Amino acid sequence: MRLLAIGDIHGCADALDALLEAVGLRFGDTLVTLGDYVDRGPDSRGVLRRLRELAARDDLSLVPILGNHDQMMLDARRDPAAGKDWLTHYGVKTLASYDLTPGDLDQVPAEDWAFLESCRPYYSSERFLFVHANAYPDLALDEQPEFMLRWESILSSSGGPHSSGKTLVCGHTSQKSGEVLNLGHAICLDTHACGGGWLSCFDTASRQLWQTNQAGELRRGWVD
Repeated sequence: MRLLAIGDIHGCADALDALLEAVGLRFGDTLVTLGDYVDRGPDSRGVLRRLRELAARDDLSLVPILGNHDQMMLDARRDPAAGKDWLTHYGVKTLASYDLTPGDLDQVPAEDWAFLESCRPYYSSERFLFVHANAYPDLALDEQPEFMLRWESILSSSGGPHSSGKTLVCGHTSQKSGEVLNLGHAICLDTHACGGGWLSCFDTASRQLWQTNQAGELRRGWVD
């Protein structure tokens, strides 16, 4: 039984499928996805479909965390005025994956909305804290403000080792080098899949790393 984490997917369904094949999910695995399932990449719909399929499996546990882009999509549905920026920029590509235009937001399938609504703000295990973006070091996860969990860079001066002693695992702060950022107290798995980089999966126990891209290429390594 493994505890695995995948960084920002951003509509890169081909990279996600290749990554899942490489990792070879097993009975009893827990897979934490760190958010930002939609926007930027070409197939947000395909990403949400695959995640819904994983969530429906009874041989493993999917723990989806909500990213800021996922939040913006939800906000666009609830409040068109608040979501205007998303619809003007990021949302156009996401809706295009459904063959929809900005005026057709309500035609996104109900099951995809339900999946996004079900995403968690964070997840905690015995040794790790999982968030999309960052966390204040002196606050418990259930006390963290939304902007910190969703928007704040892991490189922000307001971050640091968490008082729990647990290692923070996050995404959001894109590593355009394609290399995982290991700060010791925090590990960032956003390796720029949507910008020609890699989609990363980290095994928290063995520290093994799998990375795939939209071309289906695979590389393996370790997080030191």
